[in-house]
Amino acid sequence: MLTLNDTNISLDRREPGSDIDFVSHAHSDHTAAVRSSKMLLASDQTIQLIERASGKQVARPETYKGVRLLEAGHMLGSRQLCVDDASTGKRIIYTGDFQMEGSKTSRPIEITQADTVILDSTYCEPWIEFEKKEDIEAQIREWTQKELDKGIVLFTAYAMGKAQELIAILNDAGITPIVSKKISRVCGIYTKNGIGLEYASVYDEGSDYESIMKGGFVGITDARNLAPLRASLSEIHNRDVSTAVVTGWSKVFRFDTDMQFPFSDHADFKHSLEYINSTGAKNVYTYGPNSGRFAENLQKLGYDATPFSLYSAKR
Repeated sequence: MLTLNDTNISLDRREPGSDIDFVSHAHSDHTAAVRSSKMLLASDQTIQLIERASGKQVARPETYKGVRLLEAGHMLGSRQLCVDDASTGKRIIYTGDFQMEGSKTSRPIEITQADTVILDSTYCEPWIEFEKKEDIEAQIREWTQKELDKGIVLFTAYAMGKAQELIAILNDAGITPIVSKKISRVCGIYTKNGIGLEYASVYDEGSDYESIMKGGFVGITDARNLAPLRASLSEIHNRDVSTAVVTGWSKVFRFDTDMQFPFSDHADFKHSLEYINSTGAKNVYTYGPNSGRFAENLQKLGYDATPFSLYSAKR
């Protein structure tokens, strides 16, 4: 928890004694504070996505003196927290999840000068390095077109954020995918916020899914286990079904699919260094489950890096 300007600010979690609960984006591992928060700070798009996912109304975001929200580039509505500490004159930024490369479905990251950054630690190892997004996007389109000649293509991707990016990539190839109910619900918020997506769903009234499914088609689901759906589609349509997963974790793990694309909406280690250097920050705090390992790797390169769990002690 940050204590600045006599205010306690929790970061993507609910902590006892917090005055403000900052939610950087709508992924479920960052929204623990929403249910019980009395003073929530988040972007309007994040609130919309949380409400769509939970089916419950959330208090609208507040604004606070000395606090700004900066684009994080991770997904629709994702923000960084920028706080100017009145007592020290120092600027502190908490990134939450972020990415340095552009995205088809979110605004680019905003980078400003800071004295201290509190940095997401998802990809904490130097050996995890992603190819350029435009190259992976081209690979996805090329593979999809090739497999469509054989029958049906079935992707699995996170329902919020990744699936919408995948739809935009496929749209560039003239492909309108059939999506799951959960993905379709999230897409509604994206289109409401000006992100044009062409997709179809059996759950949406007026959707032209029947004509799309007459030949070879592309499906996108958020299900982790594709085997049952693959078997059903093959039997119903009497066609071969090719499967693929789209996630940055494809760089680390092997999935039970025909193809896997290491397509991430997070910064890798190299991009994290680029971010730190761009802010000019002298102090770095690593945040999240991999914070200890991330700090160690940054220290080896000469950065003043410390796990955020030690933030209060170091101050």
